[in-house]
Amino acid sequence: MHLLALTSMAVRPALAALAPLLPPVRFEAADGVEVARRIRAGAAADLAVLAADALAALHAEGLAEAPRPLWDSETVAAVAADAPPAALDTADDLRALLTAARAVAHSTGPSGTALRALVTRLGLDGRVRLLQAPPGTPAGRLLADGRADLAFQQHSELAGLPGVRILGPLPGDTAITSTFAAAVLSTAARPAAARDLLDLLASDAASATARAHGMRPRGPR
Repeated sequence: MHLLALTSMAVRPALAALAPLLPPVRFEAADGVEVARRIRAGAAADLAVLAADALAALHAEGLAEAPRPLWDSETVAAVAADAPPAALDTADDLRALLTAARAVAHSTGPSGTALRALVTRLGLDGRVRLLQAPPGTPAGRLLADGRADLAFQQHSELAGLPGVRILGPLPGDTAITSTFAAAVLSTAARPAAARDLLDLLASDAASATARAHGMRPRGPR
């Protein structure tokens, strides 16, 4: 019988690449907010892979075991593939990009929350039009269809999207890093097997594959 893991969209590419290293498991990916809602509604699954703070909240509610940090992921900036070259070496470069854009797309996930806080920290409230992508839709899609000039999201969710060019991670102290973790759910039908799967996800053998998809391994091995 396959294990069932509920995951955010950000980690879907890495998990798909890791599948050959894992025991039989079915990954169901959705917007992280939606995954947390499903778990709170009683969805039966063995494991969840989500932003660490979302899993910590589920653990506090008794819906998951203590989460185990797996990977750090940097938020990157992207533009349309045919956009002119743009620098992103300094915080001033970032300010210029943000204020020049007709609209700045971001996700419903942790990178979007952090971007909104960053805009406030940079003193740009009211000067930047922020546009949230629909749940489950990469922010880069809003670049490709012309609704935004600039997009911010996890590297794994923007890489390879048609019509999108990644500029790179945010510079200096404006960098946004999200931690993703995994936890065995209280609804797990096979909790021991789910813990074994978690160990494999955190193993050195999985690290190279995770790095290739924009994830830096972290936490105890």
